[in-house]
Amino acid sequence: MLAAAQFERFPRTNPPVHGQLGAPAAIESILRRACYDCHSNETEWPWYSGVAPASWWIYHHVSEGRRRLNFSEWNDYASDPGTKAQKLDEIAKLVRSRTMPPWYYRLSHPRARLSGQDRDAIVRWVADENSATPPIP
Repeated sequence: MLAAAQFERFPRTNPPVHGQLGAPAAIESILRRACYDCHSNETEWPWYSGVAPASWWIYHHVSEGRRRLNFSEWNDYASDPGTKAQKLDEIAKLVRSRTMPPWYYRLSHPRARLSGQDRDAIVRWVADENSATPPIP
């Protein structure tokens, strides 16, 4: 059964990047190591992402992560101040509550663990970005 499961393949691809976040270098560095595998088109697919049943779960997780927030599509959010503000608020909320990155991702990716300083820096960056965004009429 497990051998037969290997025939069900999911694409481990990275679509083109359509825009960069444009955050300060320190913030971008934190987000790249903790978030980009699931929330960008720059996923570093681990070897086990090609082995079922892990491949199924990882493919679904990355697809869902990209659907909810994709830093490689940031220009699409930035073109709509309401969407950008909503995405930024969600980032701050999930980082502050320690919901992101998820515990199960941090287990196998220790570099993704956010220190208190990392979390504070992201939350401050979000506040700065939102204060620089004009209010929605």
